[in-house]
Amino acid sequence: MTYRIGVDIGGTFTDLALVDDRNGRIFTHKLLTTPDSPEQAVIEGVTAILQLAGGDIRQVTHLVHGTTLVTNALIERRGCRVGMLVTKGFRDSLDMARETRYDLYDLRLGFAPPLVERSARLEVDERIDHAGQVLRPLDCEAIVEPLAEMVRRKRLEAIAICLLHSYVDASHERQLADAIRRHHPDLYVSLSGEGYPVIREYERWTTTTLNAYVQPLVDRYLASLERRLAEIGFDGRLLIMASNGGTMTPATARRFPVRLLESGPAAGILMSAAVGRALDTQNILAYDMGGTTAKGALIRDGAPLKRYDLEVAHVHHFRRGSGLTVNIPVLDLIEIGAGGGSLAEVDDRGMLRVGPRSAGAVPGPVCYGRGGTVPALTDANLILGYLDPASFLGGRMGVDPAAAAGAVEEGVGRELSLPLARAAWGMHEVVNENVASAFRVHASERGVDVRRCAMVAFGGCGPIHAARIARKLRISSVILPPAAGVMSALGMLISPLSFEVAVTRPRRWSELSTDQWQETFDELLAQAGEVLGEAGLSVGRMELQARLDLRYAGQGYEVGIDVSTAPAGMNEVPARFAEAYAAVFGMSLNDQELEVVHWRLEARSPVTRTRDVSFDAYRAGAGAEKGWRPAFDPESGAYVEHRVLDRYRLAPGDSFIGPALVEEMESTTVIGHGVRGRVDEQCNLILEIPV
Repeated sequence: MTYRIGVDIGGTFTDLALVDDRNGRIFTHKLLTTPDSPEQAVIEGVTAILQLAGGDIRQVTHLVHGTTLVTNALIERRGCRVGMLVTKGFRDSLDMARETRYDLYDLRLGFAPPLVERSARLEVDERIDHAGQVLRPLDCEAIVEPLAEMVRRKRLEAIAICLLHSYVDASHERQLADAIRRHHPDLYVSLSGEGYPVIREYERWTTTTLNAYVQPLVDRYLASLERRLAEIGFDGRLLIMASNGGTMTPATARRFPVRLLESGPAAGILMSAAVGRALDTQNILAYDMGGTTAKGALIRDGAPLKRYDLEVAHVHHFRRGSGLTVNIPVLDLIEIGAGGGSLAEVDDRGMLRVGPRSAGAVPGPVCYGRGGTVPALTDANLILGYLDPASFLGGRMGVDPAAAAGAVEEGVGRELSLPLARAAWGMHEVVNENVASAFRVHASERGVDVRRCAMVAFGGCGPIHAARIARKLRISSVILPPAAGVMSALGMLISPLSFEVAVTRPRRWSELSTDQWQETFDELLAQAGEVLGEAGLSVGRMELQARLDLRYAGQGYEVGIDVSTAPAGMNEVPARFAEAYAAVFGMSLNDQELEVVHWRLEARSPVTRTRDVSFDAYRAGAGAEKGWRPAFDPESGAYVEHRVLDRYRLAPGDSFIGPALVEEMESTTVIGHGVRGRVDEQCNLILEIPV
C-alpha cells in the first residue's frame, strides 16, 4: 500500500490531496496556513490526511509541494541582503531598466526598486563581446579585497554575478563564482549565464538578482521542511512544484528558486487542462480563487498557454511596466488581488474597493475570530448566506456571523449608507466585476474569445463566484471538478518532473543548416538531461518539447512557435511562424528573411494520467438534498430560499435548477436563478449558464 500527497500552501489555507495507489482513491484536507512557519501547516496537514486515509507516513512514496514562499518574499521585500558583480560601466542598468513609462501622463510615476541597492554593486573590469570574443581579460584577484569589504560592510548573504554577454560565454562568471566560493564559502552565488541565459541584460540580471535574493530563504525553508518530515518518519521523495507546470527536486529548487514564483497556481492550471481533455473540451478559461488572489489562465487545444517572461512586484495594481521583469518559463496566467481574505474599504472618492490587501491566515476575516477587524470577502459571503456557519470547512472550523455582520456594517454599510445585505452584496459583486474585467483584458490581449471557452473553476472561493463571473463573460458552461476546493494540490499529483533550458543563438534562416539545428537541440538536451538525471530520469524516458523564437530580420522582438526536435521539422517552420505572427499582428511578411533568436527545450517525465484517479466519495448518490437556506438573490434584491445539496450525495446523471447551494468539505458552489446544474459520468458538476 503506497500513497502520494500534494500540498499547496496558499496565503490563507494550506490544501492537501492524497491518492491511494492501490485503488486511486482520493482524500482531501484543508487547514489554515501558518505564515511564520509554513512547514508547520504541512506537517499538521500530512498527519491529518493520513489519518483520514488510514495510512502511515512510511507508506508515502512522493510528496509534491507548491508554495508561495518566493512570491511573498518578493512582495514583502523580506529576502536576504544581496550584492552584485557587474561588468564595468553597467552598474546602473538595474535602475535604468527598460526606460519606458507605463503611464505617459503620470508625473509621479513609481517603479519597483531593484533588489540590489546601488552601493552593493561592484564593477568588474572585464568584457566579452556579443560573439563570445574576450575583449578585456578577467582578473579575479583584483576583486577579492573590494568584494570582501563590500560583504563585510553590507552584511551580504548572497551574490548575483551579472556580466555582459554571459548568455554567449559564461566563463568569466564561473571564474568569479569559483573565487567567491574559495574566499567566502558561506555566500550564496547566482550566475546570470546559468539560470536562463538569454539576451537582454536588464531582464537576465533582474532574474539573477531575484534568484540570489530568495536563495537563502528557500534553502532554509526546504532544510526545515525536510528535517520536520524526517522527524515524522517520511523517507519518500520530496518534489517541488515549479512555475512551468512541472516539478523539480529540492536540490534544483535550491539552485533555481526563482522558478518557484508561480509554484501553486501552475498545478491547478495543469489539472484544468486534464479535465478539459477528459471532456473533449479543448478551449478553457481556468479560474482559481483562494484566500488571497484570483488567477486566470487560458488553455487552447488542450494545452495551457506558456510564456517566458513574468512581471512581479508591481507598484501599481498589476499594471504592466510597474514591476520587475523576470525571465523564467511560466504558465501564462493573470493574478488579481481578490480572494476570501480580501479586505473591503471605502476610498477617498467614496467608492467601494475590495482587495488587493488581504487578511491572510493571520488574523484572517473577522468571522474567523482571530483578531481581524476589517471586513473581508468571506465575511460578506457568510452574511449573504452562501456559506453555512455549521459546515464551514466541513464543520471543523467555527465562524462568527454576528462578528462578520458587525464589521461589514461598520466598515462598509455606514460609510455608504447601505443596509447590511446590500453592503455585503456590493463587496461580492465588486470582486466579480474586477475578476471578469481582468479576464476580458487577459484574453483579448492573446486573441482569445472567452465566449467560446468553458470555464473550469476551483479553489476555496472559486465555486462561490464562478457562475456570476461566467455570466458576465458570457461563458455558457462552468465545470467544477470533484475536490475543486483543493484542485491545485490534486494537480501536483499529475505534474511531471520537468526542466526547461534555453540559449540565444541568432541565425538567419537561410543560413541555418540541418546540422546546426540538431547540434543546438542536442546541446540543450544534454543540459536538461543533466538536471533531470540527478532526479533519476534517464534521457530515454524523457518527453521533449522544443520551441523557437523567431522574428523578421531587423525586428527587435520575437514570436515563439513549437517545433519538432527532428531536423525534418525545419521545413514547417516558415509557414508556422507566418501563422503565429499573423495571429498576433493581423498580417505576416512572407517576403522577409527570418531570423532565429532563442532556442528552447523542455524535458519532462511522462505525464501521469487522471483516468486512474477514483472519486468514489462523490458517487454515493441518493439523499443529496440537505434542506433549504435563505441566501441573497441579486435578481430580486432579497433573501430567497435556496436548495442545499450535498456534493458527495449527487450521483452521475443528477440535474437540478437554481437557486441552489452545493456544499462540499472545501468549498460551496452558488447556483443562481435559471442556471441548470448536472453531474456527468466523471462526477464533474457542470453548470449551464443562460447568456
